[in-house]
Amino acid sequence: MQREAAKLDLGDQLTVDKLDVLDERDVKRTMSWDFDTFVSNAAIGESGPISEIPLDRVRRTFETNVFSNLAMAQQVVRKFIDSKTQGRIVFVSSMGGMLTAYGLGPYCASKHAIEGIAAAMRDELAPTGIIVQTINPGPYDTGFNDRMAATTYHWHDDAVHFTKEKDIRANFAAIMKGQFDPKEMIDKMIEVIGADTGIYRNVWPPSIEALIKQVQERAWTLRVGGK
Repeated sequence: MQREAAKLDLGDQLTVDKLDVLDERDVKRTMSWDFDTFVSNAAIGESGPISEIPLDRVRRTFETNVFSNLAMAQQVVRKFIDSKTQGRIVFVSSMGGMLTAYGLGPYCASKHAIEGIAAAMRDELAPTGIIVQTINPGPYDTGFNDRMAATTYHWHDDAVHFTKEKDIRANFAAIMKGQFDPKEMIDKMIEVIGADTGIYRNVWPPSIEALIKQVQERAWTLRVGGK
């Protein structure tokens, strides 16, 4: 990243530093920086059937995707309050924060939690002038989704688990098809984060927003057995 910044002659405009959201010393150092916008984007992905995945992998997912993001956001809020900064906090959630997908239950559950945290924080901080938003990307071909799916095979064993690997692989193959060019999501994030005004929830692309609304509407009439 530092080399890329130098190539683009951004050395005096961009500071590149290490941040491990699970390292208290790293987090403390970031609070000394002067900023008015915080983009909470830390996430990992663990996958596999939620009925069988080892709980330590789910806990690990929540530790990074939920608790570390909340912990940092709390410190950012205090920084903004103490300095009387009407700043902005942007949680990078996911389409998975509003629906679920086969084998991606742990990740989707963590993003559902982020949705609840962001909405609560939005309402609580409204009187302060601090803006809270979410960005909810659809399936973009960054490699993250494929790596997340592959984590299943680190723990899954056909001799132990009732869900069989061939079925898992077939479902993931269908899910991973048709991922979008990440450049369009980067452009959308720049637009949202750089705007003076905007909407609270920003799902992209529009086709995924439409899909989410369809899934949520169907949930109100979905009967036992899935029919």
